[in-house]
Amino acid sequence: MDPVPVDSTLLLCVAYFPEEHRLRLKFRSGEVYDYSDVPAQIYSGLLAAESKGRYFNQHIREVYPSHRLRGAT
Repeated sequence: MDPVPVDSTLLLCVAYFPEEHRLRLKFRSGEVYDYSDVPAQIYSGLLAAESKGRYFNQHIREVYPSHRLRGAT
């Protein structure tokens, strides 16, 4: 799935892979993380959230397993 740009001070864009239940987040810092076992409603909630950073901190970070893909240099 193509990344979706978001209006956020924390995130640049998000992508969701429904067949794998995987959420990919690109942060403004340049870091990219994949989160595993993420239900589609969490992705939808993130896109709909007024504050993407707050939603991320409350519903994704420390809730779902993550894997760093690359980071800012």
